[in-house]
Amino acid sequence: MWNKIKQFFSENYKYILIFLFLIVLFQYELPYKIYTPGGMVNLENRITVENGYETKGEIGMAYVSMVRGSVPFLLLSYLIPDWDIVPVSELTLENESFEERFQADKISTQQSIDSAIISSYRFAGKPVSIQKENIHVTYIDENAKTTIKLFDLILSVDGKSISKTEDLRNIISSHQEKDHVTIRVLRNNKEVDADAEVYLLDGVPKIGIAMTITYDYEEEPSASIHTKASEAGPSGGLMMALALYNSLVEEDITKGKKIIGTGTIDVLGNVGEIGGVRYKLIGAVKKKADVFLVPLENYEEAVAVKNEKGYDIHLIAVSTLEEAVEALKKL
Repeated sequence: MWNKIKQFFSENYKYILIFLFLIVLFQYELPYKIYTPGGMVNLENRITVENGYETKGEIGMAYVSMVRGSVPFLLLSYLIPDWDIVPVSELTLENESFEERFQADKISTQQSIDSAIISSYRFAGKPVSIQKENIHVTYIDENAKTTIKLFDLILSVDGKSISKTEDLRNIISSHQEKDHVTIRVLRNNKEVDADAEVYLLDGVPKIGIAMTITYDYEEEPSASIHTKASEAGPSGGLMMALALYNSLVEEDITKGKKIIGTGTIDVLGNVGEIGGVRYKLIGAVKKKADVFLVPLENYEEAVAVKNEKGYDIHLIAVSTLEEAVEALKKL
């Protein structure tokens, strides 16, 4: 048996080496990602509203596809139109890894789900109430003097319970420069105490962290939104809110059309700027969308792509959920 194995390797070692080289070539990643035209997620398959109304058309959130930065894909990007190389440093904050940015974006996904439910229910006149704000640490400044860790959930400061971001800001603002505060956090499902030193930034007391807020809330009728493990980021918020609203009210604002779009949303229904609008619009056209909704801040870029490509698609710029609903009603 051993002689047969030796003979096989002796006769085929060149092919084996080439095979191993190709594996390494495809697996080894350089510090780049490649943006490519995306597609759409049909929210009818993701959103459930108890006794919700039927949607005759489609409401979908646009997304950007991202390809790993291995050498073969980087070379292909020079040949394939609309494949663009992006340094990882442009996708992350300072001193942040791509993996940490992805985990922070997963929290942003939950924030967008919570905000979509709360804003759509409020606009539809349905009962919804926020019980608590959950404060997640999603960035720590390199100058911060603290034992807080990324993705800690803040529970209390100096023994005072925190139920909203205003509580945290008020407590920190009451301190002087170089004061120390004790912050109780939930970390890996365990409560631990962390320490932070207060410093001044433009005269304002800070502890050097950035936060993402998710919400505990109660809504009626009940609703749920499902996402995949590979999906991250807040840019689907607007379209989730629209799909929820359409299930909550009798009038179908799609009018049988395919509505695709993008944009963040907060609990007040304000729509915010997103990245990658070029790739999202290209993907929406490939999915034969009738209408593409885009935040006001991204509208000029979307128009430029539409004109460049000669697309026949209706672009609508919005800055609030209300504007989006009213624009669709007028189609």
